[in-house]
Parts: sequence; structure tokens; C-alpha cells
Amino acid sequence: MRRSLCVLSVLFALACFAQGASAQDTSRGAAAGGANGFQLDQNYPNPFNPETTIPFTLSEELFVDGRPVVVSIRIFNILTQLVAYPVALGHPTGEGVAVDQLEFTQPGRYEAFWDGYDQRGRQVASGLYLMQLTVNGLKPLTRRMYVMK
Repeated sequence: MRRSLCVLSVLFALACFAQGASAQDTSRGAAAGGANGFQLDQNYPNPFNPETTIPFTLSEELFVDGRPVVVSIRIFNILTQLVAYPVALGHPTGEGVAVDQLEFTQPGRYEAFWDGYDQRGRQVASGLYLMQLTVNGLKPLTRRMYVMK
């Protein structure tokens, strides 16, 4: 009985987080978002072990005022605890920069990389994780990803 309550609590927390923190979570492989001028595509490979690539797109409408766009990607566990920030691939400031309030100066398709380690340098356990993209503080987009060991 106690185990069932624990599982139900985790599932409820996950459902609340996904509803409250995401503009859209499409699990059939289509891109999430687009209405705010950005989208979060499904990571690949998924499931993965131990690393994955996270593609996202910033549209021209975000850059109409000439200012850079501020992007954050965060990885959460199913308890909605922050696990890690992936790093940018091909960013003008260099490889390996954490995508945490990172500025982008032009539209396009970009990628982030996550090695499957948490902020303390420990490899994460198998299971369900959430990746969340926030651009200029607008309502974040969230997608699910799976670590399989």
C-alpha cells in the first residue's frame, strides 16, 4: 500500500509539472511549440545511454528588435528536481557552454548536448527525465526523455 501511494505521488507530481510548466508536450515525435517563436524537438537518441542531443529552433520573429535571445534548457527528474543544464553545440562563444541564460544573436536550428551526468558529476539512473526550454522568459516547453542503462 505504501509503495502504491509513493508511485501515485510521483505520477501526480509529474503530471502537475508537465501541465503547469509546458506550453505543449507532444510525445509522438512532432515538434513542441512554435507559437512563441521557438520550438523544442525530441532529443535523439531516445531512449539513450549515456548521452543525447537536444535540438531546438529559434525563429526570426524573436529577433525583430535586434536584441539577443536568452535561452535556458534544464533537465529535471520525475520529482521535478533540477538535474543538469546541457551544453551548447556550435555556439559562437564556444563548445561546452551551459545553456543557462545563454544569448543567441540570430535565428536558426541549434543543438544542446547532455552527457547523462547530474550537476555533481554523477551519472543519472535509468528512468524518465524532463527537458525544459525557456526563451526570453516566455512560457517554457517541456518534453520527456528516457535514460536506459
